[in-house]
Amino acid sequence: MASPSFFFATFLLLLSTVHPKVIAVEQLSDVKLNSRILQDSIVKQVNQNPKAGWEAALNPRFSNYTIGEFKHLLGVKPTPKKELLGVPILSHDKSLKLPTSFDARTAWPQCTSIGRILDQGHCGSCWAFGAVESLSDRFCIHFDMNISLSVNDLLACCGFLCGDGCDGGYPISAWRYFVRSGVVTEECDPYFDDIGCSHPGCEPAFPTPKCVRKCVKGNLLWKQSKHYSVGAYRIKSNPADIMAEVYKNGPVEVSFTVYEVKEELCSFLIEFPASLDEQFPSGSRL
Repeated sequence: MASPSFFFATFLLLLSTVHPKVIAVEQLSDVKLNSRILQDSIVKQVNQNPKAGWEAALNPRFSNYTIGEFKHLLGVKPTPKKELLGVPILSHDKSLKLPTSFDARTAWPQCTSIGRILDQGHCGSCWAFGAVESLSDRFCIHFDMNISLSVNDLLACCGFLCGDGCDGGYPISAWRYFVRSGVVTEECDPYFDDIGCSHPGCEPAFPTPKCVRKCVKGNLLWKQSKHYSVGAYRIKSNPADIMAEVYKNGPVEVSFTVYEVKEELCSFLIEFPASLDEQFPSGSRL
């Protein structure tokens, strides 16, 4: 009988200072929640700005989304400082020469998981997808195990320790779940939302699935399908360290803040990048 697999996983967090006043979630009016998140007027204003440096367009996938619908997909919760205590921070040698371009799909062509694009569907589970997909990729890169691990296991069975499931979670808690409980394969416990996102909008929002701890296939055993991490670390948020980590060890999980673009702030947002000094209540994860 096969024994559970172990792997030293990576957790990449954009290092930041959390300001308590920013953590509170803004209460939006019904009118605001039902307004479109993408607007032609903003696209026009961006494209008329000679300093923009890029061309804006309406993404057909999100063009008809309301703010309320889009918020369902933003599943990263601000991580309490105490949860980051004891997690080592890795920095790479600055003398490392990196290529001008790098594609993990071609660097590790045997790893089919790297090129897969998954759909979180009607659930704010990006925090879980990012963690599980990164771990799957690294099992392949470092151990030649071309497997897909289960988002559903993490999402359903981590419980309150990871946050609120489909209503958002803490990425660092996901990686600690890998150490503490491991994660089964997708074959054992497939993702609960097999419909995917029907566009426009991902309505209605689905509740977090129940934890069953039983493989859907009778010939697979839950405990024997588990794959474990023996630890986790963070990467400094500067581009050089992130690029070096991807180049040397494989895909990473990152979070970013999703801002609402307003016409009166359009020029400001184009010309000045968002600060990493604060974490906001609505975020997404790759």
